[in-house]
Amino acid sequence: MAARVDYDDIEVGTEVPGQRFTVKRVDLLRFCGACSDFTMTHWNERVAKSVGLPDVIAHGTFTIAEAVRIVTDWTEDPGTLLEYSVRRFSRPVVVPDDEDGATVDVTGYVERKLPGRRAVIRLSAVSGGHQVMAGARAVVQLA
Repeated sequence: MAARVDYDDIEVGTEVPGQRFTVKRVDLLRFCGACSDFTMTHWNERVAKSVGLPDVIAHGTFTIAEAVRIVTDWTEDPGTLLEYSVRRFSRPVVVPDDEDGATVDVTGYVERKLPGRRAVIRLSAVSGGHQVMAGARAVVQLA
């Protein structure tokens, strides 16, 4: 499957449709199993608080995976993702043990157009009113 977004139809500044993702404790437990990372701060409130965290926190890699979904949803093909990086995590995604969980609002825009019908997408993720990732960018291959 090829990208549904045509390189000629975008400009620097074109917005990638943002999304809001809900994160619940059960999602974190599933991710622990999927990636074999059972660090207790990702599922045990007592341990998280004992090391100075406000509550259980999402894995950084979980947050990265959720955020890049706006790019692959936009292109309609995960195979268009050529590169993806996050310079650093600026704050954790805190996930309370309630029915609402936490939310992560992800937005993006075309930062640069590259030769070969590629584009650099700059991403922003906010949870609890704070930026949670700094320097997030993806490079995609467009039609």
